[in-house]
Amino acid sequence: MRKILHIDMDAFYASVEQRDFPQYRGKPLVVGGRPEQRGAVAAASYEARQYGIHSAMPARLAVQRCPALIFARPRFEVYKQVSGQIRQIFHRYTDLVEPLSLDEAYLDVTVNALAEPSALVLARQIKTDILAATQLTASAGVSINKFLAKMASGQNKPDGLTLILPEQAEAFVAALPIEKFHGIGQVTARKMHGLGIATGADLRQWAEADLVQHFGKVGRFYYRVARGKDDRPVNPNRIRKSIGAEQSFSPDLTTLAAMGEALEQVANDLSRRLGEQQRRGHTLTLKVKYANYRQITRSRTFVAAIGADSPLLSWAQDMLLAHCDSQAPAQKGHPRQPVRLLGLTISNLEPVGEPDYVQLSLEV
Repeated sequence: MRKILHIDMDAFYASVEQRDFPQYRGKPLVVGGRPEQRGAVAAASYEARQYGIHSAMPARLAVQRCPALIFARPRFEVYKQVSGQIRQIFHRYTDLVEPLSLDEAYLDVTVNALAEPSALVLARQIKTDILAATQLTASAGVSINKFLAKMASGQNKPDGLTLILPEQAEAFVAALPIEKFHGIGQVTARKMHGLGIATGADLRQWAEADLVQHFGKVGRFYYRVARGKDDRPVNPNRIRKSIGAEQSFSPDLTTLAAMGEALEQVANDLSRRLGEQQRRGHTLTLKVKYANYRQITRSRTFVAAIGADSPLLSWAQDMLLAHCDSQAPAQKGHPRQPVRLLGLTISNLEPVGEPDYVQLSLEV
């Protein structure tokens, strides 16, 4: 039986800014673009979250909710440096570390450098080490697999430490609202609610074949985690093949103007993630999912890599308009079908290099 930790830094970007700038402490703060820049929230301090402000929210909406909100420009090089400190701490305990982003990772401590039998003791010590080295708090989840550890780490934020024992796994998952499941987004959650699935207990009533019929291959994953099972190993050599962002909408979008505005927030989110990962790529892909669940993608490939500092929104809007024009909408300014989801992905990744934007081809 594995002993898995999920370590998740608390409001990482915002906490770094509050650590480094005393005038920000105890105040509602977001990291991201300002309203006049048509920016979006990359991270929100816990003081800002009390106003309902969260990541990916448009900056103009965040200011409406909290007029005294403080905006800080992202400092990705600083966040990357702090993340490196944290990862060094992880590797004091185990070589089986799977980073998910700058601020979270899975650790397999079944066998560890301290020969410590208690994963809970290790998690507590790692949290202490992180605080001493960075003056930042982390939340930790401890359990027998990645899914349960991930769910546990979010239970008592900030500075939380939650253990889910093997005998507690099924009851914990049964009581979990379906929206809280890692791997289930807003669109899937709405579909599940339409099928009468509101909790893990409801999900467990479904046969694997029926879940696959409704949700495709991921239905097999839903079937297993509904029973508290997850066989995925902690993979220290995982190579990220793409970085993306997407947003689902309720109600669906019915005008090209609304689609363009929504796409701006998706592009901002993608830029933030590219900055976090310090990656660029050669292929930008637009995804459009309609109300009838029909999905299309359009891709544009560049000779030189593009990244967070590239005009992603402009290129994405060009692809969107080209697609909508080719569909010959029944009414000018309206898509043929309402749109329920927009997404952008950059693939063919490489480390950050010098910008040089040369368009090569357009693929359908």
